[in-house]
Amino acid sequence: MPRTKGSVNVAANVCGERVRIALMEARPAGLTLKQLMQATGMSAHHVRKGLNYIKDTSALEHLTPLTYDARNGYRFPVNVADWIAYELGGVQTLFNRASRLITSTIAPHAAARPEDEFARNALEQINGLKAGLAMIIMAGTHRRP
Repeated sequence: MPRTKGSVNVAANVCGERVRIALMEARPAGLTLKQLMQATGMSAHHVRKGLNYIKDTSALEHLTPLTYDARNGYRFPVNVADWIAYELGGVQTLFNRASRLITSTIAPHAAARPEDEFARNALEQINGLKAGLAMIIMAGTHRRP
């Protein structure tokens, strides 16, 4: 794919390291996308590429959980309670999506076509996923202060 005039191809690990350094310098505060663009000197595309690299690779390598919220932006919070709150929000979102997938598509499919092995298997697996997510939510809410 040809690049447009003036575009620069920056490796994901380079983008990720620039974003990681900017977030570490701001820690425990966060930075918005615009602030990350200013701090790194990169475009929005490259900042997002860097954030994805952190999510996929760097956060685990450096043991720095990445969170996001509209008020604080992207950040590496130091308080474990912040990690848990963010994780619970993500798990709750997955739980809601799984529940709606079941009620809107998979369950009606399985009911309309009881002989369809795919529908039966999908319903069983997604119900199992939903149950597991519910257990995580229950365990997490007991940890909240």
